[in-house]
Amino acid sequence: MAQKNKILVPSAREELDKLKLRVMKEQGYKLKSNNPDDVKYEVAEELSIPLNNGYNGKLTSAQAGKIGGPIGGSMVKEMVRMAQDQMMKR
Repeated sequence: MAQKNKILVPSAREELDKLKLRVMKEQGYKLKSNNPDDVKYEVAEELSIPLNNGYNGKLTSAQAGKIGGPIGGSMVKEMVRMAQDQMMKR
Protein backbone atom coordinates (compact mmCIF):
# COMPACT_ATOMS: atom_id res chain seq x y z
CA MET A 1 0.00 0.00 0.00
CA ALA A 2 1.31 3.44 -0.87
CA GLN A 3 2.25 5.67 2.00
CA LYS A 4 0.93 9.21 1.83
CA ASN A 5 2.86 11.51 4.12
CA LYS A 6 0.88 14.46 5.37
CA ILE A 7 2.50 17.78 6.09
CA LEU A 8 2.13 18.68 9.76
CA VAL A 9 1.62 22.36 8.88
CA PRO A 10 -0.38 22.49 5.62
CA SER A 11 0.51 26.14 5.06
CA ALA A 12 4.17 25.05 4.72
CA ARG A 13 3.45 23.19 1.45
CA GLU A 14 4.61 26.06 -0.78
CA GLU A 15 7.92 26.48 1.06
CA LEU A 16 8.55 22.72 1.04
CA ASP A 17 7.95 22.68 -2.71
CA LYS A 18 10.46 25.52 -3.14
CA LEU A 19 12.95 23.63 -0.97
CA LYS A 20 12.53 20.49 -3.09
CA LEU A 21 13.23 22.41 -6.29
CA ARG A 22 16.23 24.27 -4.83
CA VAL A 23 17.85 21.19 -3.30
CA MET A 24 17.50 19.09 -6.44
CA LYS A 25 18.83 21.90 -8.66
CA GLU A 26 21.83 22.21 -6.33
CA GLN A 27 22.42 18.49 -6.82
CA GLY A 28 22.71 19.05 -10.55
CA TYR A 29 19.32 17.92 -11.79
CA LYS A 30 18.21 19.81 -14.88
CA LEU A 31 14.59 20.46 -14.02
CA LYS A 32 12.47 21.25 -17.05
CA SER A 33 9.86 23.16 -15.07
CA ASN A 34 9.26 24.79 -11.70
CA ASN A 35 6.64 22.20 -10.84
CA PRO A 36 7.90 20.29 -7.77
CA ASP A 37 5.98 17.17 -8.86
CA ASP A 38 8.21 16.96 -11.95
CA VAL A 39 11.30 16.35 -9.80
CA LYS A 40 10.49 12.64 -9.47
CA TYR A 41 10.29 12.28 -13.25
CA GLU A 42 13.72 13.87 -13.66
CA VAL A 43 15.24 11.53 -11.07
CA ALA A 44 13.55 8.49 -12.65
CA GLU A 45 14.75 9.49 -16.11
CA GLU A 46 18.34 9.82 -14.89
CA LEU A 47 18.13 6.36 -13.28
CA SER A 48 16.42 4.84 -16.37
CA ILE A 49 13.38 3.89 -14.31
CA PRO A 50 10.12 3.91 -16.31
CA LEU A 51 8.01 6.34 -14.27
CA ASN A 52 4.87 7.53 -16.05
CA ASN A 53 2.31 10.18 -15.30
CA GLY A 54 -0.56 8.22 -13.77
CA TYR A 55 -0.51 4.56 -12.79
CA ASN A 56 2.90 3.10 -11.92
CA GLY A 57 1.85 -0.13 -10.23
CA LYS A 58 4.45 -2.17 -12.07
CA LEU A 59 7.33 -0.35 -10.37
CA THR A 60 9.08 -2.38 -7.71
CA SER A 61 9.50 -0.97 -4.22
CA ALA A 62 13.24 -0.83 -4.90
CA GLN A 63 12.66 1.33 -7.99
CA ALA A 64 10.29 3.62 -6.10
CA GLY A 65 12.86 3.95 -3.31
CA LYS A 66 15.60 4.85 -5.78
CA ILE A 67 13.40 7.68 -7.04
CA GLY A 68 12.07 9.01 -3.74
CA GLY A 69 15.14 8.39 -1.61
CA PRO A 70 17.40 11.04 -3.13
CA ILE A 71 14.60 13.60 -3.10
CA GLY A 72 13.44 13.14 0.49
CA GLY A 73 16.93 12.45 1.81
CA SER A 74 18.30 15.65 0.29
CA MET A 75 15.42 17.67 1.68
CA VAL A 76 15.90 16.27 5.19
CA LYS A 77 19.65 16.88 5.05
CA GLU A 78 19.05 20.51 4.04
CA MET A 79 16.41 21.05 6.76
CA VAL A 80 18.83 19.70 9.38
CA ARG A 81 21.55 22.03 8.08
CA MET A 82 19.14 24.98 8.24
CA ALA A 83 18.14 24.10 11.82
CA GLN A 84 21.79 23.83 12.86
CA ASP A 85 22.49 27.25 11.34
CA GLN A 86 19.58 28.73 13.29
CA MET A 87 20.80 27.17 16.54
CA MET A 88 24.30 28.55 16.00
CA LYS A 89 22.87 32.07 15.68
CA ARG A 90 21.38 31.92 19.18
